[in-house]
Amino acid sequence: MPPTIVDKSRRNDRWAARLITAGGLFVIVAVIGILLLIAKVSLPLFYSPTADKLAAVPPEFASLLSAEPATAVQQVDLEEKGSVSARLLPDNRIELQRRLVERDILGTEKVSELKETLADPLPGAISAFRLGRNGQNLYAATANGWLLRWDISEQQARLADTVQAFKDQRRITALTTVMGEYSLAVGDEKGQITTWMPVRTPGAGEDKHLALIHTLPGFSTPVVRLLPSPRDKSLAAFDGQGTIRMVHMTSERLLLELKAGGPVVAAAFADRGRKLLVAGADGVSQAWELSIPHPETSLKTLFGKVWYEGYNKPEYVWQSSAATDDFEPKLSLVPLIFGTFKATLFAMLFAAPLALLGALYTSQFMSPGLKGKIKPAVEIMAAVPSVVVGFLAGLWLAPLMDHNLLALFMTLVLVPTLIMLAIFAWRPLAENTDFGRGMKGYEFIGLLPVVALGIWLAGQIAPPLEAAFFAGDLKQWLFSTLGVRYDQRNSIIIAIALGFAVIPIIFTIAEDALSNVPRNLTAASLALGASRWQTAWRVVLPSALPGVFSAVMIGFGRAVGETMIVLMATGNTPITSWSLFNGLRSLSANIAVEIPEAPIYGTLYRTLFLSAVLLFVLTFIINTAAELLRQRFRKKYGRY
Repeated sequence: MPPTIVDKSRRNDRWAARLITAGGLFVIVAVIGILLLIAKVSLPLFYSPTADKLAAVPPEFASLLSAEPATAVQQVDLEEKGSVSARLLPDNRIELQRRLVERDILGTEKVSELKETLADPLPGAISAFRLGRNGQNLYAATANGWLLRWDISEQQARLADTVQAFKDQRRITALTTVMGEYSLAVGDEKGQITTWMPVRTPGAGEDKHLALIHTLPGFSTPVVRLLPSPRDKSLAAFDGQGTIRMVHMTSERLLLELKAGGPVVAAAFADRGRKLLVAGADGVSQAWELSIPHPETSLKTLFGKVWYEGYNKPEYVWQSSAATDDFEPKLSLVPLIFGTFKATLFAMLFAAPLALLGALYTSQFMSPGLKGKIKPAVEIMAAVPSVVVGFLAGLWLAPLMDHNLLALFMTLVLVPTLIMLAIFAWRPLAENTDFGRGMKGYEFIGLLPVVALGIWLAGQIAPPLEAAFFAGDLKQWLFSTLGVRYDQRNSIIIAIALGFAVIPIIFTIAEDALSNVPRNLTAASLALGASRWQTAWRVVLPSALPGVFSAVMIGFGRAVGETMIVLMATGNTPITSWSLFNGLRSLSANIAVEIPEAPIYGTLYRTLFLSAVLLFVLTFIINTAAELLRQRFRKKYGRY
């Protein structure tokens, strides 16, 4: 060969190597850049809050700095319904006074005043009390560590709770209700800050009683004042030396610590909780501008069990919005991670056996002519848009399964049984008749009527069985007997729909790997007397195992990142249950559902970007593990 041609070929090879290397590096840089972009948006969730001291108290906010209401008297206004006031009497009793305003259809007002003295026996001297801002509850604390709650929503006050908060009988020094009026914040003489809320207890029926829910970062000296934020579940706690601690009830975070320089006699939030104003005993007022964008976020609230208001125990909860202004977002990512793995696992349990066994049969047993038609047909399945698959699964398959649930279970039993019986009946025909030998490579066509027969029989047998053993309604029997609720869009639907989308990928890659095993290996195995099945199982499959494993892992990655099928074929319920009959919500589907409604740079917005980071990291880990295992398989089975 002329030297010029050789030199040109080498030159072209060098340029090709450089271009391929540059392309690979560009892909790596692009992927890292995407990760850094989404991580940059989510990282502020974990930034520390800040506070800037203002040079002077704004004049428009100065009127907010009124002294704390006297311990002996408190009053709350109920908008246009009147007002409620409470007064501590010298004999350790509380007097309630209600001023009720009623309007008839003509707008005429009728004002009535009711006065009531609470004469319930008390476990100690009252050291603090607090009227709920909605006028529904009255709380009191004693000098020996007891908490009391009266329900004052009716005309006659009712003592609903008497709880020994601290067995060491420490003095309770401060009370306030947290935004939403459901939780009570308690400060004591040891500097501890706790929050309590009504929960159902065993044996109490429907009644709820105060229980300790959260313990917050406190002081080493007594708490003298608690001030709830009007913006969220945060509190400003004060000690006697002028130290101020901003804490969040649900996340149990210490957000900020401020120094007033001396005892505080009055305090208020302004600008919807963005500014904190205090007045000292020396008459000097101070103000801070607070920057606390994500007080409810911590590793615990994102990945741990949290005891939220209205729940009877700590749980993993995702609930980003509600109809009330005092709603607290619940942004646990655990139900979404769980839902992602659950959908992927069930889909792979459905798809992987079918795809791998189909690929093994197609590559080793099917006739070449039929293989040339079947394989392209399966590959075309991958071209079906996932939105179409999700649409059909949600609107056609789910109602169909809802009406034929027992028939589905019967199909899972009857179809494999009939196939095995048909195979045993076929073997003598295949070995001893010309017809059987002529069907070699086309055996699966003969099984199609068997599958159809099994499905038909299941549909015929299921109704009488359901009437005889399940009172005519299997779903109701599951709920009443086993306590299992059946959702129409459930994990079974997800397994079938998502499996349908994954099968073509696994089948194509696995079939290529199996077909590329050198023919001399199979010929040698057959020549030594091995059957076709023994050759396929003992020789072909081990040789192609790295490719088969890659097919499964690529299918797994495809299932993890799928959005539209999971979004449309399930009820998008973020729960942690392994039940086949319940729905789920995956990370990808959650991003698609929530991102249009997420305020930009808000907590939900950044949490969704954190979800994207988790998906990215999850995919990276899966692909890395798959490649390491594939390389290990190549070394182990390289001798083939």
